[in-house]
Amino acid sequence: MRFHPESQDGSTAELARPVLALVGAPNSGKTTLYNWLTSSHYRVVNYPGSTVEYAVGKAAPRLQFDFAVIDTPGTYSLFPKSLDEEVTLKALYMSHSVGRVTHLAVVVDGTQLDRHLLLAKQAKAIGLPMMVIVTMADLIRRSSVKFRVDVLAQALDCPVVLFDGRMGQGLQQIAQTLRQISEPPAGPDTRGGIKAHAGEALKLQPWSDDQLLLEQSSVDSLAREVWHHEIKGLQEIYHATASADRILLHPVYGMLVFFLLMSLLFTSIYWLAKPMMEGVDLVFTGASEWVLHQQPDSVLFQFLGEGLLKGFGSVMVFVPQIFILFFGIGLLEGSGYLARAATLIDRPFAKLGLSGRSFVPLLSGFACAVPAMMASRNLSSRRDRWITNFIIPLMTCSARLPVYSLLLGFLFFNEPAWKAGVALAGLYLASAVLGALAAGVLNLLLPRREVSFFMMELPLYRRPRLTVLFRQSLHRTRAYILRAGPMIFFFALLIWGGTHFPTGAGTRAEGLEKSYLGQMGHYLTPVVKPMGVDWRVGIGMISAFAAREVFVSTLAIIFQVTGGEASRSEGLLKAMGEARWPDGSPLFTGASVMALIVFFMVALQCMSTFAVASKENSSLAFAITQLVVLNLVAYGLAVGVFQIFSMAALS
Repeated sequence: MRFHPESQDGSTAELARPVLALVGAPNSGKTTLYNWLTSSHYRVVNYPGSTVEYAVGKAAPRLQFDFAVIDTPGTYSLFPKSLDEEVTLKALYMSHSVGRVTHLAVVVDGTQLDRHLLLAKQAKAIGLPMMVIVTMADLIRRSSVKFRVDVLAQALDCPVVLFDGRMGQGLQQIAQTLRQISEPPAGPDTRGGIKAHAGEALKLQPWSDDQLLLEQSSVDSLAREVWHHEIKGLQEIYHATASADRILLHPVYGMLVFFLLMSLLFTSIYWLAKPMMEGVDLVFTGASEWVLHQQPDSVLFQFLGEGLLKGFGSVMVFVPQIFILFFGIGLLEGSGYLARAATLIDRPFAKLGLSGRSFVPLLSGFACAVPAMMASRNLSSRRDRWITNFIIPLMTCSARLPVYSLLLGFLFFNEPAWKAGVALAGLYLASAVLGALAAGVLNLLLPRREVSFFMMELPLYRRPRLTVLFRQSLHRTRAYILRAGPMIFFFALLIWGGTHFPTGAGTRAEGLEKSYLGQMGHYLTPVVKPMGVDWRVGIGMISAFAAREVFVSTLAIIFQVTGGEASRSEGLLKAMGEARWPDGSPLFTGASVMALIVFFMVALQCMSTFAVASKENSSLAFAITQLVVLNLVAYGLAVGVFQIFSMAALS
């Protein structure tokens, strides 16, 4: 379970169990350790800023020791320069749902001691009982280097435990060490000179430049001593990574590999998922027909079969694509590649007024804009954060996949799957280009007042554990379903009721025209007709402002897809092909579908994103401006695309 900080007045009840806070640099293996300690399945990523709130959990029963664990955001220093670093520091002194922090565990990468031990020295000054957990134990063992744990423990005056994040080795020793150091912590006002009074900033006394240089020199010497001066062993660990980086970080070859990998990922979303999509589709089609067959004249069974199962199934059929998206991104993250991608993209981003750090939240935007905006807290420049948050909704999030798949399925009906896959990859690329153009415009409108720089630690390349990655992707997909499910159910009920009442005689088309939704929808015709669609599609576009996925289920209900086709999706595509204007001309054409694709590519249709944009930028005006600008631009572009393609078809 993920908790937010409680109030600073200390009103939360303190519990007797130890509360262990994990502190460490990005890529140190901290969140992997948290997952092992608590049996959680939170996502592990390889770049700074990915964890912008702290997670709170209870120790797994197998550890046979009752303690709570707090996973703080990754930070290089306890002297905060960005929002996520401030969250880390404040998490150590605020009252949480499990009480105040009583113990510290500083997580350091055993192959990066010279950079990570500085954080351990800062944490030592806090005054809480502390241990150091050295990760990447598997790499240390493979290097045949004598890693002197005793030297590190003596220098830091605290226990040191080796931990293997791939296999979980060292967990019992961590729990045993926590038992040994469990003793009443120092009072809140005596923690190394930190002000812990409610409402005050919680900061260490900053080090001077001379002190920083002195401490860094001490850390370098300590790292060499711990590694027993066997630099050759370190070189063995870094050799494979350095060899790969000569290609993957090359300004030409690296960019080529980057685009090839991204194209492969987004193309595979379409063709690789097709068999699974057909299976899901058949399940919901069969269930819908079975329900309708039980009591065909029952209003309740009609809603369950035609409204709920039809609407929900039309969205769930695209879940395999969403799972593959999460799995593919996780595969690149777990291997350590995406940190290189952020470094590689820094130079072109600089021309847009951003830095490689913006790549992190923008990449997250391809999954969901909400955590992407929260990940922008790692940007120290408020201007960069503002620009990044403004263009994040332009990234092709997972909620757009059902819409794109439906519309591309119409354009490439009975065509080889690879064509639609290439088109989908093109849409992902187009969204990135649109974001770049928008960032360029905002860069011109917003003068830079501070100098920003980009620095990122590159993790070693590692082979991801596919079982863990599969479980994490499954967890994220399940979270997507749970988030989208209630919204789909609500709108399925609303749309089905609106299209079936008031009841009256006549054909199905006449009943739809006279329904409540039909009467209301006709007011939309003057607005959406310039895009090449009628009120029925307009209703779907309006419903998509609650959640883009609802657009597909709305069309399935409005066009009253029957079960006569091989699958529900084919039935919806056939219904779209048969839809007509009053003069008999087809409603869905290449021009109108292209206009819809462009509209959904640009429009901000997620109320959750709107709420988070207001919160993260501390400005309701920002969120309103973003909502209005993106939707007006989307509408204008959609109208233009339809008119241009229509004239091209006539010429």
